[in-house]
Amino acid sequence: MQGIAVSEVSGRTGIILRVIVIEPSGARRPPSQVTEESNARRILAIDYGRRKVGLALSDELGLTARPLATILRVNRRTDLKRLGQICKENSVGRVIVGHPLHLSGEAGEMAAETARFAARLTKETGIETELVDERLTSWQAQQIAGEISSRGRKGGPLDDLAAAILLREYLDRRNANARLTMETH
Repeated sequence: MQGIAVSEVSGRTGIILRVIVIEPSGARRPPSQVTEESNARRILAIDYGRRKVGLALSDELGLTARPLATILRVNRRTDLKRLGQICKENSVGRVIVGHPLHLSGEAGEMAAETARFAARLTKETGIETELVDERLTSWQAQQIAGEISSRGRKGGPLDDLAAAILLREYLDRRNANARLTMETH
């Protein structure tokens, strides 16, 4: 049975977590050496837009989120094929798509379009796709980009950063729920 061993080590800069993946054969390896045979799957986050699509990717263990790319939309068929290829290349096992609800929580026209896109993506790739509330992720991305540019770094599209924020929040919620479940059992 595959598992994960986590050890905590105190260092000068704080606590360091060492993670080792235990394969069904009993072999142990660092997460960076996880292979496709180990069934480790990443999560792809999508910040869907009419002109651009921001992408972010988790690590195999679902602990970190990083911006991946911002792609310009071409047409539905081409976009879905490109996303399917990205999923395949990155061993994606789940996709989350930002659901652009109004601040009131109501779904508008863009939310409906995004839901249709997510359904088409599932049909194209066969990968489970989940809509996730993305309220304020674009605003957070703008705030972070403003901080970065004030330090002399040049700006660019924020779509991949918004997707990374969406994914980070999703992973935090999921991991917190998993800890609560483990504590109650």
